[in-house]
Amino acid sequence: MPRVMLLIPSTTYRAPDFIEAAQHLDVEIVVGSDQGSPLQNLTEGRSLVVNLMEPEAGARQIEAFALLNPIDTIVAVDDAGALVAAAASEMLGIAHNSFDAVEATRNKHLLRRRLTQGELLSPDYRVVAVDADPATVAAELAAQGGFPCVVKPLSLSGSRGVMRANDAESFVAAFERLRGILSDPEVSEDCGDTAGEVLIEGYIPGVEVSMEGLLEGGELHVLALFDKPDPLEGPFFEETIYVTPSRLSSQVQDEISEVVERAARAIGLDDGPIHAELRVNDDGVWPIDIAARSIGGLCSRTLSFVSGSLEDLILRHATGAGIPSYERTGAASGVMMIPIPVGGTLDAVSGVEEAEAVTGVSEVEISIRPGQRVVPLPEGDEYLGFIFAQGPSPDVVEAALREAHATLRFDIS
Repeated sequence: MPRVMLLIPSTTYRAPDFIEAAQHLDVEIVVGSDQGSPLQNLTEGRSLVVNLMEPEAGARQIEAFALLNPIDTIVAVDDAGALVAAAASEMLGIAHNSFDAVEATRNKHLLRRRLTQGELLSPDYRVVAVDADPATVAAELAAQGGFPCVVKPLSLSGSRGVMRANDAESFVAAFERLRGILSDPEVSEDCGDTAGEVLIEGYIPGVEVSMEGLLEGGELHVLALFDKPDPLEGPFFEETIYVTPSRLSSQVQDEISEVVERAARAIGLDDGPIHAELRVNDDGVWPIDIAARSIGGLCSRTLSFVSGSLEDLILRHATGAGIPSYERTGAASGVMMIPIPVGGTLDAVSGVEEAEAVTGVSEVEISIRPGQRVVPLPEGDEYLGFIFAQGPSPDVVEAALREAHATLRFDIS
């Protein structure tokens, strides 16, 4: 029985889905997390507290653990464990993407540099110190025709801290707001060395899509291409609806696949799951972000395959079990990540039963409980929950998600 170490941050939603997949496949799971379990002493050799903030330190912990409790492979469930998994795999001689390649997916400056060097479509960009004078930077951008632009932290995910600026005034406001986000001690710790810098890049107009894929020896197997029907034009970039299959033409879809494979090659990725965000306009396909992991949150529940769930496919690949088929089941599916409208305390949620009764809706999962604080983008990093739907076409699925969302009511004080 293969032994797989899953690096699972305590904040992730996906642990149960991976554990269920492991049970399907007769795979023994070793849990590596940033927090211990009350049952840890009862599961000797099956769990480990891992420093997910410092890749080398975390990798050394895994290396020491593996000397007494051998593992066959390491799978990072979320961004937080990606660098640790790469570093530990190198130490243990386990096949994995290189640390250098994974690092480029966790640092937007390195990523933009690799994509530009790989001759993929890429906007003009610059990196400035977080303590730079935003008015001076704005004046330089204005002189160079650099508006509109997007201000980004180097290593936060989920569009957190990402803001569009159309002119000098909005740039100064966005820069100062991002500086405030990065000065938060918890955020600064998460970002590490990158907390001291800000990426500024040209705004790319067009429709946005997301691709889920699996790399095998550099070859891309496309698992799903999601449309994002809600325009993402700023000032913030909160994602809401994902629907697959895409309604773009087959020619454009083929071009997107080619660009993702080229982007992976430019970064140095050749193995395992890949999640890509791209924009499409008259000039072509522009990679926005590339991650060496699968889709985040609970969104993987949107996908099912002849060979099982997305987690099944990832574990099959990681253990070398082989994937009989990459074919998806069902006609169309989608998810809505329920946005947080205002900050405050979530007092109550209603309308869930009505949402679940909408034709095509398969599940409504409210992930934030009453009494918890809620923070919208760009400061926040969570959604209120997820709505899942299936149907005969993407249009029907999208309509079901919107109808279900309209029935939900969130009391926030």
